[in-house]
Amino acid sequence: MYDDVLLPTDGSEGTTAVAAHAANLAQANDALIHVLSVADARNRFESPSSGLAGDAWEDAERERATAAIDSVVAALPEDVPIEREVVAGVPHEAILDRAREGAVDAIVMGTHGRTGLDHYLIGSVAERVVRQSPVPVMTVRVGEAEEKEEAAE
Repeated sequence: MYDDVLLPTDGSEGTTAVAAHAANLAQANDALIHVLSVADARNRFESPSSGLAGDAWEDAERERATAAIDSVVAALPEDVPIEREVVAGVPHEAILDRAREGAVDAIVMGTHGRTGLDHYLIGSVAERVVRQSPVPVMTVRVGEAEEKEEAAE
């Protein structure tokens, strides 16, 4: 049923919990996990007075995205087949583009559970993906999963 699972990551804390869910889904279905990180193309600091050049922003974003993928891959079991991909763009749009291409059957991603002003100002990549995805999306509330793990210890 699920041959290709998309696992988008931004390198946030909680990656291990999200990776565990994606691994379980992949192992149950003999699926390939596509670990995707988006180098955010929206340079909020590129202006004559900000001091951060466009090239420096792009390089920093690609490095961050690559490190995010490395972190997720390290958390996945060795017996799960993995593909890595860094793309430039707007995070929710890039994730949805991958889903719309028909190359994945499901998406597993973390959500930070932002509320109030933070949610209004920043928005939620996961929320946008859930609302617009043509494939099923499993969301893992990142902070909550880690709190449960710490309480169990």
